[in-house]
Amino acid sequence: MTRFLSALPLAFAAGLAFAAAARAEMTLTSADMTEGGTLKVDQVFNGFGCEGGNQSPDLAWSGAPEGTGSFVLTAYDPDAPTGSGWWHWTIFNLPADTTGVSVGAGSGMAPLPEGAVQGRTDFGQPGFGGACPPQGDAPHHYVFTLYALKVANLGLDENASGAMVGFMAKANAIEVVTLTATYGR
Repeated sequence: MTRFLSALPLAFAAGLAFAAAARAEMTLTSADMTEGGTLKVDQVFNGFGCEGGNQSPDLAWSGAPEGTGSFVLTAYDPDAPTGSGWWHWTIFNLPADTTGVSVGAGSGMAPLPEGAVQGRTDFGQPGFGGACPPQGDAPHHYVFTLYALKVANLGLDENASGAMVGFMAKANAIEVVTLTATYGR
């Protein structure tokens, strides 16, 4: 009997480990970029001295955690010489059944899921604003972050700043995943 009882904690721990391993983790992928790769000219801003397509990339995700009410997607450059980085894109109130956004969706070239809202970038308007680091800087990192949220709606509109969207996303996040690419000129 004592052997049986002493084996229970080990069996319980093994069961928990198996359950955690069986749970799918959320993933974020793109046909337009790879983790640690370089952004294409299509994702480069057209202005501020940059010449690119200013198209938001194709992004797809899977493995959303149970209880997801909506998603937030952001693109942020922590290397921008501003002291606070640079918000290139925010989309919030993406419905819980969304599994991606098409290339150009943030640029008005493809539809967004119904109910999704794009916040204001640091370029001063809603939508996607591509990469445009200063000439001669080391390549900047462009961090695309997907948040699975416990709420269906953040209660923000298209005038919301990237910082506000980021704050609300972190406050309501169940799970977070990132995909980072670089670009320099």
